[in-house]
Amino acid sequence: MHAPARLTVDLNALARNYQTLGRVSGLPVQPVVKADGYGLGAAAVATRLMAEGARTFFVARGTEGIALREALGPEAVIYVLDGCHGDQAATLKAAGIRPVINHGQQQAAWTAVGGGPCGLQIDTGMNRLGFRPEDAPEPFEGLELVMTHLACADEPSEPMNTRQRDAFAAATLKYPGVTRSFANSSGCFLGPEFRFDVVRPGIGLYGGGPEAKADPRIAAVATLTAEVLQTRDVPAGESVGYSRGFIAETPVRVATCATGYADGLIRATGTSGSGQVWVHGETRRILGRVSMDVIAVDITGLDVAVGDSIELFGANRLVDDAAKAAGTISYEMLTSVMPRVPRAYIG
Repeated sequence: MHAPARLTVDLNALARNYQTLGRVSGLPVQPVVKADGYGLGAAAVATRLMAEGARTFFVARGTEGIALREALGPEAVIYVLDGCHGDQAATLKAAGIRPVINHGQQQAAWTAVGGGPCGLQIDTGMNRLGFRPEDAPEPFEGLELVMTHLACADEPSEPMNTRQRDAFAAATLKYPGVTRSFANSSGCFLGPEFRFDVVRPGIGLYGGGPEAKADPRIAAVATLTAEVLQTRDVPAGESVGYSRGFIAETPVRVATCATGYADGLIRATGTSGSGQVWVHGETRRILGRVSMDVIAVDITGLDVAVGDSIELFGANRLVDDAAKAAGTISYEMLTSVMPRVPRAYIG
């Protein structure tokens, strides 16, 4: 059935970003494909990345790992960042999936099912997941990767980056010969002293810039478009949308377009007053509130017809720019796109 909103995923651009991150870091790239590949479809993006040479992948939840194993087959190495919880350990082991051990209970659960290849997370200051350095366990059989997570990598001058690097370097002396994973997407650009043995990018693969802003080295991967459902002329003094969110000071021509917060368009895109779209070669503002299913766009002076397409983000309206206008980040823009918006793949 025809869908008036669509998310198009350019797998060739994804592959270019994968190669770019490999060149910048000079290290093997181990992609993060959690949250259904940042909303773009984990099976599709991971399959293409595997064809490009990736063999190790990271997800957040055990269920994501099981689904990815079915998509990629037995050759892929899959780590679950959440680790393992109770009876989940046996399920992960049966599927050949590796938990990232974050605390003693997880280590005990993994040992109880026979252990095997796994990772270990050291908390170097983010205070989210992982062992504090002073509490890190002694080396144990099956440990193949030790990692931490940067808290401020998109702020290169932030001193915490160096503090985390030094804490991680010191903590990993305890695990000679174990692969060290430190740099996320932004971390790949911080310099060679931040890279260790492998890099673990996420958003950079999918089009987000290393400093939470557009970067010419990173290609746009996802394009969210919506069709024009209706056009109308709004006289001066009349309003558009809920709560009279926009009042026309002069006559304006408006296109009602088939996307709203039920599609994943961040509602603040409209309430901020800075929301924009790309239509017929121009950037045009969103008028008034984002509704559940539609938005209104100023098309005054443009020859826009029913069935034409607008771009919410993509190559012409980069996802970092769209996110900034909505008061959020590219991660949320991508992962918010709802299942009712079909994914179309090119490349």
